Amino acid sequence: MCTTGRGESGQRMKQIVTEQADDLARLAEELHAAADPIATADQVVQFACRELSADHGGITLLARGGRLQTVAPTDPLVGRLDELQEEVGDGPCSESATEQETVFSANLAIDDQWGGWGPAAARLGIESALATQLSGRDGRRLGALNLFWRQPHAFDSNDIAFATLFSRHAAIALEVAQTQEGLRTALDARKLIGQAQGILMERYRLDPDRAFEVLRRFSQEKNLKLRDVAAHLVGTGSLPAAEDG
Repeated sequence: MCTTGRGESGQRMKQIVTEQADDLARLAEELHAAADPIATADQVVQFACRELSADHGGITLLARGGRLQTVAPTDPLVGRLDELQEEVGDGPCSESATEQETVFSANLAIDDQWGGWGPAAARLGIESALATQLSGRDGRRLGALNLFWRQPHAFDSNDIAFATLFSRHAAIALEVAQTQEGLRTALDARKLIGQAQGILMERYRLDPDRAFEVLRRFSQEKNLKLRDVAAHLVGTGSLPAAEDG
Protein backbone atom coordinates (compact mmCIF):
# COMPACT_ATOMS: atom_id res chain seq x y z
CA MET A 1 0.00 0.00 0.00
CA CYS A 2 2.77 2.44 0.88
CA THR A 3 4.58 1.71 -2.34
CA THR A 4 1.41 2.36 -4.31
CA GLY A 5 0.92 5.67 -2.51
CA ARG A 6 4.43 6.79 -3.35
CA GLY A 7 3.87 5.75 -6.94
CA GLU A 8 0.66 7.76 -7.20
CA SER A 9 2.36 10.76 -5.63
CA GLY A 10 5.24 10.47 -8.06
CA GLN A 11 2.87 10.20 -11.01
CA ARG A 12 0.96 13.27 -9.84
CA MET A 13 4.18 15.28 -9.50
CA LYS A 14 5.27 14.15 -12.97
CA GLN A 15 1.89 15.27 -14.35
CA ILE A 16 2.23 18.70 -12.72
CA VAL A 17 5.73 19.17 -14.12
CA THR A 18 4.53 18.10 -17.58
CA GLU A 19 1.57 20.49 -17.45
CA GLN A 20 3.84 23.37 -16.41
CA ALA A 21 6.28 22.54 -19.21
CA ASP A 22 3.42 22.51 -21.71
CA ASP A 23 2.16 25.84 -20.37
CA LEU A 24 5.63 27.38 -20.69
CA ALA A 25 5.98 26.07 -24.24
CA ARG A 26 2.65 27.61 -25.23
CA LEU A 27 3.56 30.85 -23.51
CA ALA A 28 6.87 31.00 -25.36
CA GLU A 29 4.99 30.85 -28.67
CA GLU A 30 2.61 33.59 -27.54
CA LEU A 31 5.44 35.82 -26.33
CA HIS A 32 7.32 35.58 -29.61
CA ALA A 33 4.10 36.52 -31.44
CA ALA A 34 3.50 39.62 -29.28
CA ALA A 35 3.29 42.93 -31.13
CA ASP A 36 6.00 44.78 -29.19
CA PRO A 37 8.09 44.65 -25.98
CA ILE A 38 5.27 46.15 -23.88
CA ALA A 39 2.83 43.49 -25.06
CA THR A 40 5.43 40.85 -24.25
CA ALA A 41 5.90 42.25 -20.75
CA ASP A 42 2.14 42.35 -20.18
CA GLN A 43 1.82 38.67 -21.12
CA VAL A 44 4.73 37.71 -18.86
CA VAL A 45 3.20 39.43 -15.84
CA GLN A 46 -0.33 38.13 -16.44
CA PHE A 47 0.89 34.54 -16.84
CA ALA A 48 3.02 34.70 -13.68
CA CYS A 49 0.19 36.18 -11.62
CA ARG A 50 -2.21 33.53 -12.83
CA GLU A 51 0.12 30.58 -12.23
CA LEU A 52 1.12 31.66 -8.73
CA SER A 53 -2.23 33.23 -7.76
CA ALA A 54 -0.66 36.62 -7.11
CA ASP A 55 -2.87 39.67 -6.66
CA HIS A 56 -0.52 42.08 -8.44
CA GLY A 57 2.62 41.95 -10.51
CA GLY A 58 4.97 43.93 -12.66
CA ILE A 59 8.45 44.07 -14.11
CA THR A 60 11.21 46.28 -12.79
CA LEU A 61 13.79 47.15 -15.43
CA LEU A 62 17.20 48.55 -14.62
CA ALA A 63 17.39 51.93 -16.32
CA ARG A 64 20.41 54.17 -16.77
CA GLY A 65 22.02 55.36 -13.58
CA GLY A 66 20.64 52.40 -11.65
CA ARG A 67 17.12 53.82 -11.61
CA LEU A 68 14.14 51.48 -11.51
CA GLN A 69 11.63 51.56 -14.34
CA THR A 70 8.25 49.90 -13.75
CA VAL A 71 6.83 48.07 -16.76
CA ALA A 72 3.49 46.28 -17.26
CA PRO A 73 2.12 46.89 -13.73
CA THR A 74 -1.24 45.26 -13.07
CA ASP A 75 -2.15 48.15 -10.75
CA PRO A 76 -0.73 51.64 -9.98
CA LEU A 77 0.20 50.22 -6.58
CA VAL A 78 2.99 48.22 -8.25
CA GLY A 79 4.64 51.41 -9.45
CA ARG A 80 4.28 52.91 -5.98
CA LEU A 81 6.08 49.91 -4.50
CA ASP A 82 9.01 50.50 -6.86
CA GLU A 83 9.05 54.20 -5.95
CA LEU A 84 9.09 53.21 -2.29
CA GLN A 85 12.20 51.10 -2.88
CA GLU A 86 14.01 54.10 -4.35
CA GLU A 87 12.94 56.20 -1.39
CA VAL A 88 14.24 53.78 1.26
CA GLY A 89 17.16 52.56 -0.87
CA ASP A 90 16.26 48.87 -0.72
CA GLY A 91 13.59 46.34 -1.57
CA PRO A 92 13.04 42.91 -3.12
CA CYS A 93 12.66 44.14 -6.70
CA SER A 94 15.85 46.19 -6.67
CA GLU A 95 17.76 43.45 -4.86
CA SER A 96 16.66 40.79 -7.32
CA ALA A 97 17.38 43.04 -10.31
CA THR A 98 20.86 44.07 -9.19
CA GLU A 99 22.02 40.94 -7.37
CA GLN A 100 20.34 38.52 -9.81
CA GLU A 101 18.73 36.43 -7.10
CA THR A 102 15.24 35.19 -6.28
CA VAL A 103 14.04 36.79 -3.05
CA PHE A 104 10.74 36.64 -1.18
CA SER A 105 8.95 37.45 2.02
CA ALA A 106 5.85 35.73 3.38
CA ASN A 107 5.06 38.44 5.95
CA LEU A 108 6.26 41.92 5.02
CA ALA A 109 4.75 43.58 8.09
CA ILE A 110 7.41 42.05 10.33
CA ASP A 111 10.20 41.61 7.77
CA ASP A 112 13.15 43.97 8.15
CA GLN A 113 15.48 42.43 5.55
CA TRP A 114 14.95 45.50 3.31
CA GLY A 115 14.98 48.12 5.99
CA GLY A 116 11.65 49.88 6.25
CA TRP A 117 10.34 48.76 2.87
CA GLY A 118 8.50 45.66 4.15
CA PRO A 119 6.40 47.38 6.84
CA ALA A 120 5.76 50.30 4.49
CA ALA A 121 4.52 47.91 1.77
CA ALA A 122 2.29 46.24 4.35
CA ARG A 123 0.75 49.61 5.20
CA LEU A 124 -0.12 49.89 1.51
CA GLY A 125 -1.94 46.57 1.71
CA ILE A 126 0.74 44.16 0.47
CA GLU A 127 1.58 41.29 2.82
CA SER A 128 3.85 39.07 0.68
CA ALA A 129 6.25 39.57 -2.22
CA LEU A 130 8.42 37.52 -4.54
CA ALA A 131 10.97 38.89 -6.98
CA THR A 132 12.96 36.79 -9.42
CA GLN A 133 15.80 37.95 -11.63
CA LEU A 134 15.58 38.64 -15.36
CA SER A 135 18.91 38.19 -17.09
CA GLY A 136 19.80 38.10 -20.78
CA ARG A 137 21.38 35.20 -22.59
CA ASP A 138 24.80 36.79 -22.10
CA GLY A 139 24.17 37.27 -18.37
CA ARG A 140 23.29 40.95 -18.74
CA ARG A 141 21.04 42.18 -15.94
CA LEU A 142 17.67 43.24 -17.33
CA GLY A 143 15.66 43.61 -14.12
CA ALA A 144 13.23 41.54 -12.09
CA LEU A 145 9.78 39.99 -12.32
CA ASN A 146 7.80 40.94 -9.19
CA LEU A 147 4.67 39.39 -7.69
CA PHE A 148 2.65 40.64 -4.72
CA TRP A 149 -0.09 39.20 -2.49
CA ARG A 150 -2.54 41.07 -0.30
CA GLN A 151 -2.57 38.23 2.23
CA PRO A 152 0.41 36.38 3.76
CA HIS A 153 1.51 33.76 1.24
CA ALA A 154 3.34 30.61 2.32
CA PHE A 155 5.99 30.03 -0.35
CA ASP A 156 7.13 26.47 -0.99
CA SER A 157 9.97 25.07 -3.05
CA ASN A 158 7.67 24.56 -6.05
CA ASP A 159 6.75 28.27 -6.08
CA ILE A 160 10.38 29.29 -6.06
CA ALA A 161 11.43 26.71 -8.64
CA PHE A 162 8.63 27.64 -11.01
CA ALA A 163 9.25 31.39 -10.64
CA THR A 164 12.96 30.95 -11.29
CA LEU A 165 12.40 28.72 -14.33
CA PHE A 166 9.69 30.96 -15.73
CA SER A 167 11.81 34.09 -15.33
CA ARG A 168 14.46 32.55 -17.60
CA HIS A 169 11.90 32.07 -20.38
CA ALA A 170 10.48 35.53 -19.75
CA ALA A 171 13.90 37.22 -19.84
CA ILE A 172 14.78 35.64 -23.19
CA ALA A 173 11.41 36.64 -24.65
CA LEU A 174 11.81 40.23 -23.43
CA GLU A 175 15.36 40.41 -24.74
CA VAL A 176 14.30 39.12 -28.16
CA ALA A 177 11.35 41.54 -28.24
CA GLN A 178 13.61 44.48 -27.41
CA THR A 179 16.07 43.41 -30.11
CA GLN A 180 13.32 43.00 -32.68
CA GLU A 181 11.85 46.37 -31.76
CA GLY A 182 15.28 47.94 -32.19
CA LEU A 183 15.63 46.24 -35.56
CA ARG A 184 12.20 47.50 -36.66
CA THR A 185 13.16 51.03 -35.60
CA ALA A 186 16.41 50.79 -37.55
CA LEU A 187 14.60 49.49 -40.64
CA ASP A 188 12.00 52.27 -40.38
CA ALA A 189 14.78 54.84 -40.08
CA ARG A 190 16.56 53.43 -43.11
CA LYS A 191 13.33 53.59 -45.11
CA LEU A 192 12.73 57.22 -44.10
CA ILE A 193 16.27 58.22 -44.98
CA GLY A 194 15.91 56.56 -48.39
CA GLN A 195 12.68 58.46 -49.02
CA ALA A 196 14.33 61.74 -47.99
CA GLN A 197 17.28 61.03 -50.28
CA GLY A 198 14.85 60.44 -53.14
CA ILE A 199 13.18 63.81 -52.55
CA LEU A 200 16.54 65.63 -52.60
CA MET A 201 17.73 63.70 -55.64
CA GLU A 202 14.63 64.61 -57.62
CA ARG A 203 14.39 68.22 -56.44
CA TYR A 204 18.06 69.18 -56.77
CA ARG A 205 19.27 66.53 -59.22
CA LEU A 206 21.73 65.07 -56.71
CA ASP A 207 23.25 61.61 -56.73
CA PRO A 208 22.53 59.29 -53.73
CA ASP A 209 25.82 60.03 -51.94
CA ARG A 210 25.41 63.79 -52.25
CA ALA A 211 21.78 63.61 -51.08
CA PHE A 212 22.83 61.62 -48.01
CA GLU A 213 25.60 64.16 -47.29
CA VAL A 214 23.02 66.97 -47.31
CA LEU A 215 20.90 65.09 -44.75
CA ARG A 216 23.94 64.35 -42.61
CA ARG A 217 25.06 68.01 -42.65
CA PHE A 218 21.62 69.25 -41.59
CA SER A 219 21.59 66.63 -38.85
CA GLN A 220 24.87 67.93 -37.44
CA GLU A 221 24.06 71.61 -37.81
CA LYS A 222 20.66 71.29 -36.18
CA ASN A 223 21.83 68.74 -33.59
CA LEU A 224 19.05 66.39 -34.68
CA LYS A 225 19.08 62.69 -35.32
CA LEU A 226 19.45 61.81 -38.98
CA ARG A 227 16.15 59.92 -38.80
CA ASP A 228 14.37 63.04 -37.48
CA VAL A 229 15.77 65.21 -40.28
CA ALA A 230 14.60 62.65 -42.84
CA ALA A 231 11.15 62.37 -41.21
CA HIS A 232 10.81 66.17 -41.24
CA LEU A 233 11.66 66.35 -44.94
CA VAL A 234 9.34 63.49 -45.87
CA GLY A 235 6.51 64.89 -43.76
CA THR A 236 6.78 68.59 -44.63
CA GLY A 237 8.68 68.72 -47.90
CA SER A 238 11.39 70.93 -46.43
CA LEU A 239 14.51 70.61 -44.30
CA PRO A 240 14.50 72.04 -40.75
CA ALA A 241 16.96 74.83 -41.58
CA ALA A 242 14.92 75.86 -44.61
CA GLU A 243 11.97 76.72 -42.35
CA ASP A 244 14.22 78.74 -40.04
CA GLY A 245 15.26 80.88 -42.98
